[in-house]
Amino acid sequence: MRPINSLVERYIPSALVFVIVLTIVVAILALVLTDAGPVDVIRSWGDGLAGLLAFMTQMALVLLLGHALANTSPVHRLLTKLGGVPRTPLQAYVFVFVVASLASLITWGLGLVVGGLLAKEVAAQSRARGVKLHFPLLVAAGYSGFVVWHMGYSGSGPLAAATEGSFLAEALGRTIPLGDTMFSPWNIAAAGGTIVVVALALAVVAPKRTAPIFELEFDAREKKVEEEKVVTPADRLDASRILTLLVGLALVAYLVVHFVEGGTLTLDIVNWSFLALIFLLVHNPFELIRLVRNAASNVGDILLQFPLYAGILGMMVGSGLIGVFSDFFVNISTPQTFGVMALLSAGLVNFFVPSGGGQFAVQGPIMLDAADRLGVDPSVAIMAVSYGDQWTNMIQPFWALPLLAIAGLKMRDILGYTTITFLAAGLVFCVTLLIVGAG
Repeated sequence: MRPINSLVERYIPSALVFVIVLTIVVAILALVLTDAGPVDVIRSWGDGLAGLLAFMTQMALVLLLGHALANTSPVHRLLTKLGGVPRTPLQAYVFVFVVASLASLITWGLGLVVGGLLAKEVAAQSRARGVKLHFPLLVAAGYSGFVVWHMGYSGSGPLAAATEGSFLAEALGRTIPLGDTMFSPWNIAAAGGTIVVVALALAVVAPKRTAPIFELEFDAREKKVEEEKVVTPADRLDASRILTLLVGLALVAYLVVHFVEGGTLTLDIVNWSFLALIFLLVHNPFELIRLVRNAASNVGDILLQFPLYAGILGMMVGSGLIGVFSDFFVNISTPQTFGVMALLSAGLVNFFVPSGGGQFAVQGPIMLDAADRLGVDPSVAIMAVSYGDQWTNMIQPFWALPLLAIAGLKMRDILGYTTITFLAAGLVFCVTLLIVGAG
């Protein structure tokens, strides 16, 4: 692992510089591989900057609510208890990965935050017991849990395909039920297989007893905050459990009505379900305001970079470059290999557009049309793009930003290890799609 880590530390820039360089690369590719001219490219880039504002709000909410939920008192107590479970270094790395994976299957925002917080908690408790842990690998294990997020509850692709009137439903002419995608037996098996294989891979690359390691240098866990003073009648309202409880119960009632009346699971419903949990778990508005303020600091980098990635998406769509990428893989596909080729195509596109929903907005209809031409079940196309989207997140720094902010590390500190996750998970994804394609 040391040669990979040394190469990464030397040549991988910050996430912001990464997206700027990526913008330049995409502009050059658009000029070389398509008929678009310089004016067309700059216009499509500028028009694209605002192209994902609604989706950006949804994604920011997922991250904001995930961070706030992970820091509510009940969840934080649970993380503290979990931090004492692993007793050896090997157990620590695998344990953090498995817990982060399960949290990511619930919602990706929660998974990212839990991965960072649990890594710090395990490192601090192990340090107090005299157990030496390589902190970058521990954080990489937490981020690696993100490699299964699109297989779970907050998967934007399957959710969009199951939503009436969505761009995917309109492209297909009907909806695809979650039982055919997210909750299909083969996807559930693939998620379990991915967790097992990646856990084994992380165990294999863990530093040996005599290898040099980088420990957590201090107790970086969240410090207990002082309770706000209650003096005025306004303070008593801010300290009241009743108001937050009422909103939480109202949200639960809305969700019940939504599903009883035949409503489906969408990204908004995922957000409102976690907002309901937050309102039910906090003690009062004081605590909720504090949680949101802390969470907001981890959303800033993503809000800054999202328009730049939206601009890249605008260039790829406006110039036809995304069609060039997708058509290349489709043209060399057969019904049996289509899933793997769609995975590779989606993984490549995700490197330039690391938004699962944004990627589906432009690549989803292309892949569904290709699947129809080859006679492939559309659910395979949906999950293949989902797998590709989550797969290359392991070597793309965008979504690691909130977790790295929590851990106090840089992407170059963990990328050598997440590359191992990338390789191990890719093997499971390809085998799964080949088996489904042959069946």
